Amino acid sequence: MVYREKFAAEMDALYDNVIELARECHRRLQGCSEVLTDNSTEPARALVTGDKDVNRMEFDINTQVVNLITTQQPVATDLRLIISSIKIADDLERISDNISNIGEVRKRVRITNEKLILRLSTMEKLASLMLEDVYTAYEEKNTNLCMEIITRDKDIDSLFVQITTSDIIEESDVFVTGQIQLSAKYLERIGDHVKNIAEHVYFIITGEKYEKIKRDEL
Repeated sequence: MVYREKFAAEMDALYDNVIELARECHRRLQGCSEVLTDNSTEPARALVTGDKDVNRMEFDINTQVVNLITTQQPVATDLRLIISSIKIADDLERISDNISNIGEVRKRVRITNEKLILRLSTMEKLASLMLEDVYTAYEEKNTNLCMEIITRDKDIDSLFVQITTSDIIEESDVFVTGQIQLSAKYLERIGDHVKNIAEHVYFIITGEKYEKIKRDEL
């Protein structure tokens, strides 16, 4: 009994740490596009250096996973959560990397085109809402919410195409154009990673790959 209680406590700790990592990435994501317009580069530099905390949290989760697998001999259902936790933590770490990359853009250039900034800010807000909802789905074991989040990624993709193909022609400076396109790409990748997390959460809840379910429905 003591053994099972210890294992359950360690599983709960892993679950909580993944949620904590998601919340930290969500905090970093909110308002990150605003640094692109800031007169000072200090907020951008803080955005970049903040990534080290996420890296540490991901490392701690990976360490927990290794310890659980090597010392506790988890059964298949437990392994589903354990292995998926590594994948979720990896996607969250990559989200944080892309947030830092947006900070790096501001260190190189200040973007002043209001229309393009509005588009980038909208991409950020859509991704932020997706990430907030994905850890709600994780906590509540809500598969319907997972599926909704997955489909919402196309809205971010559409904005990315709009920014990089039509809106960008309003910017005459070639260097600034390139930095705006990079910013849009980083936000588009964040959306992709949130979508990946929603698919991992779907697998944790159901034991089925989301892509397989979609293929079976066709």
